[in-house]
Amino acid sequence: MDYLLLVLGFVCMIIGILGSFLPVLPGPPISWVGLLLLYFTKAVEMNYWVLGITLFVAVIVAILDYVIPAKGTKRFGGSSYGVWGTNIGLIVGIFVPIPFGFIIGPFVGAFVGEMIYNSTDHKRALKAATGSFIGFLASTFMKFVVCMVYFGLFLTIVWRNWKGLF
Repeated sequence: MDYLLLVLGFVCMIIGILGSFLPVLPGPPISWVGLLLLYFTKAVEMNYWVLGITLFVAVIVAILDYVIPAKGTKRFGGSSYGVWGTNIGLIVGIFVPIPFGFIIGPFVGAFVGEMIYNSTDHKRALKAATGSFIGFLASTFMKFVVCMVYFGLFLTIVWRNWKGLF
């Protein structure tokens, strides 16, 4: 049973890291599940402080993942149309079969949303789309860092409990 939990935890870690780049997958919460599965093994003593703090961080990062791109759009002068365009572009960009669609989608979506709002002000639409793109990159970087820290914690716990696990 411990082997199964260890493998499932490791798989969750990898999926969490991938989820930090793919907007469909909530990276940090999935990585946290990987930590939780590791703590369910008999070899690893339950540490509620570590699990509680990492859960708190995962929830905060998951919330910020949706807030940061929208705030980036607003910060650069975008309207609510640009914010909605960012979110719709993100979803469309995931499913459109073009390279880096999940990166291009929010930018194009914010631009189109701003053009619907005011079709004469191309500069403002481009500025809002740039804010959306910067917000998306910041959010992705934040998720990636958190997932890598969780992965490092996972590997450290496995290393310290090596004899009990194997």
